[in-house]
Amino acid sequence: MTLPRPAPSPELARQMANAIRMLAVDAVEKAKSGHPGAPMGMADIAEVLWNRHLKHNPANPHWPDRDRFVLSNGHGSMLIYALLHLTGYDLPMEEIQRFRQLHSKTPGHPEVGVTPGVETTTGPLGQGIANAVGMALAEKLLAMEFNREEEGVRYDIVDHYTYVFLGDGCMMEGISHEVCSLAGTLRLSKLIALYDDNGISIDGHVEGWFTDDTPKRFEAYGWNVIRNVDGHDPAAVDAAIEAARAQAVRPDGKPTLICCKTVIGMGSPNKAGTHDVHGAALGAAEVAATREALGWTAPPFEIPEPIRKAWDARERGRAAEAAWQERFEAYRAQYPLEAAEFQRRMAGILSTDYRDRLASVFETVAARADAVATRKASQNALDLLAPLIPEFFGGSADLTGSNLTNFKGCVKAGRDTWGNHLSYGVREFGMAAIMNGIALHGGYLPYGGTFLTFSDYSRNAIRMAALMKQRVVHVLTHDSIGLGEDGPTHQPVEHVPSLRLIPGLDVWRPADALETTVAWASAIERRDGPSALCLSRQNLPRLTRLEQVEQIRRGGYVLIDTPHPQAIIIGTGSETSIAVAAHEQLKAAGIETRVVSMPCTDVFDRQPEAYQEMVLPRELPMVAIEAAQPDLWRKYVGRAGIVIGMTTFGESAPAPELYAHFGLTAERICEAVRTLVHRAAHRKEQPLPEQIIPSTN
Repeated sequence: MTLPRPAPSPELARQMANAIRMLAVDAVEKAKSGHPGAPMGMADIAEVLWNRHLKHNPANPHWPDRDRFVLSNGHGSMLIYALLHLTGYDLPMEEIQRFRQLHSKTPGHPEVGVTPGVETTTGPLGQGIANAVGMALAEKLLAMEFNREEEGVRYDIVDHYTYVFLGDGCMMEGISHEVCSLAGTLRLSKLIALYDDNGISIDGHVEGWFTDDTPKRFEAYGWNVIRNVDGHDPAAVDAAIEAARAQAVRPDGKPTLICCKTVIGMGSPNKAGTHDVHGAALGAAEVAATREALGWTAPPFEIPEPIRKAWDARERGRAAEAAWQERFEAYRAQYPLEAAEFQRRMAGILSTDYRDRLASVFETVAARADAVATRKASQNALDLLAPLIPEFFGGSADLTGSNLTNFKGCVKAGRDTWGNHLSYGVREFGMAAIMNGIALHGGYLPYGGTFLTFSDYSRNAIRMAALMKQRVVHVLTHDSIGLGEDGPTHQPVEHVPSLRLIPGLDVWRPADALETTVAWASAIERRDGPSALCLSRQNLPRLTRLEQVEQIRRGGYVLIDTPHPQAIIIGTGSETSIAVAAHEQLKAAGIETRVVSMPCTDVFDRQPEAYQEMVLPRELPMVAIEAAQPDLWRKYVGRAGIVIGMTTFGESAPAPELYAHFGLTAERICEAVRTLVHRAAHRKEQPLPEQIIPSTN
C-alpha cells in the first residue's frame, strides 16, 4: 500500500488544477465541440486524487496492482485526457490539440484501447460506476484468492483501490441503483466514488427533476458517506479521501461516497454555475475572460515548466511498480504455482489444461445421445469446462435455477467469502455492466445469465462490451416461443435478430448439445469481443457428430447433404431439428435437400467467401426457418427464397401447440421447398429471351 504524497503548496495546487481547466477550455474551443464544465468544476478534486493518492505508472498503464480510475461522467473526457497528458502517459500535446478529431487518441468520450491509461469506455451515464463496481469486485476476489499470510508475514500482490468520478447524470440513471446497492451488500470497501454535486445537467438546474437525498440513499445501500465536502478546497478533499482509505481496510469497511459540492465551469466569469458551460465551447471572449480570471498567462496548449514538473508522475510511478515487483518476487519464491497462475490469468491466456483436454470434452458430449435443452447442455458443458478454466466467474440475475449458470463445485461469492458464482439479484443491466468491469480489470472470465427477452434491459452494456472488445459471455435462455406458457411477455421474437445487429457481438443459437459446447469453447477462446449464447428451454434431439466440431466452429456448415440437392434448408437453434425432419419427409417424396445448420451468423459471415459459397451456393433455392423476426435471413436466401419466422408476438400455450399455430413446422418447410423447386423447374423450361442487337444506324 502506497502512502499519500505530501500536498503541494496551496498556490501550486491551484495552478496545477488550473492547468487541467485551461487544457479543457482550449481543446474544446479548438474543436468547437465538447464539455468543458465538468473538467473545470472537478479540477481541484482531480489534482488531489491524481497527484497525492492514485497509484499508477504512466510508463506501464497495465501493471496489475495499479489503482483503477473511472470517469463515469465520460462527457467530461478532457478531464482524464489532461490528467494523462500532465502525469506523463503517451498522450502528447498534439493529441490534446486533436480532441474529437478522426483517429485521434482523444475521442469525444474516453475509449479503452484508444487512449493509454483509460481503463474503460464511458459516456452512457451510470455504466462507468457499474464498471467500477466490477473492478472493485474483481480486486476483492483476487485478493482473497491469491494473497497469503504466513508466520506473520503478509504477501499481498493484489492491493489496490478503484476510484470513480460521477455526476448527477450517473446518479439519475437507474443502473446506479442496481450496482451501488450490490456494492454495499458485498462491502466493496476499496471502491471510492467522488460525486461531482454541481446541481446542473443539460436542461439546467436539476432541482426541477432531481431532488433525491443522495447521501441518505447511499447510506441505505450500506455505503460510508462523507457529506458536504467543498470540492474546491483541496485540503477538505484530501481529508475525505484519507478517511475513505482508512475505513476501507477495516474488517467492517464499506465502499465510500464522497459528496463534493462544486461549481460547474469553475473559473469562467460569466458561465460558471450554469448549464451553458455543460456541453459547449465557451467562445473566444469567455476563454479570454477565463484566462484573466484564473491568472493563467500561458498561451493555449502550453504548460509552464514548474507546473509540468509538479504534475510529472513517471518517476514515482516507476518506484511504485518496482516496489510491487519486489513484493511479487518474494511471493513467487514462496508460492511459485500461485504466482504463475496469477500471471497467466492477468494476461488472459488460457491454461494448458484447457488446450490439452478440450478434445476429450467434445468427445464426452458427442457420446451422449439423449435429447436435452440447450440451457441444460450449457450447464453440462460448464461442468466439464470449469475445472479447466479456474478464471471462470459466473452468475445470474436471480434466475440461476432457470439459466443453469452454476456448475459442479462452484462456490457462491459472498460479502466476506471468495466464490466463483454470484447471485446478482434482479439486476440485468447492472450485471452486464459489472461483468464488463470484471473483464476490464483482468483475472476472471465473467459470464452471466438471464432470460433472452430481458437482454433488452442489459442491451447497452452488451453493446459496450462489444465496443470495448471485452471477453464477456451472456447466457440468454428461454430463447423463443419454445418456452411456452409464460406467453408473449417472456417469448423473445425480435431479440436474436436485434442482438445480431451489434457489431462485434457473436450471437450463438446452438441446435444441440455439441453445438452448445462448441459455442462455449468459441466464446472462451475469443479475446476480441463478447458472445451471447441463446439457449432453449425445451429439449432438442442430438443432430451433430464429433467429426463436425471444426465445421460448427465456422458458424454455419452443411449438417446433412445429398449428391444432388435441389434446395437448401437453413435452420438455427431449436428449428434445426425441424429442418432435419423436413429433409427426411422431402427425401421420402423424392426431393433431395441439403440441411445447413447456422448456429452463429456472425462467425459464418467472417469466413472466406469461398467457404460461404460452398455451404450456400447461390444457384440453389433456399428456405430458412427461425422462431424469430425473419428479415435477417434475406441476406442468405435472397429475394427469391422463403423465410419462415415470427412476424407477430407469441401466445400463451404449450410449446408444441405454438409451433403448430405459427407454422414453424416441417410440413410448412416442405411446402416452401416444393414451391421453390417448382419455380426453378419452370424457369428452366422457359425459352431464353431473344438477344437484342443494338442498331448501328
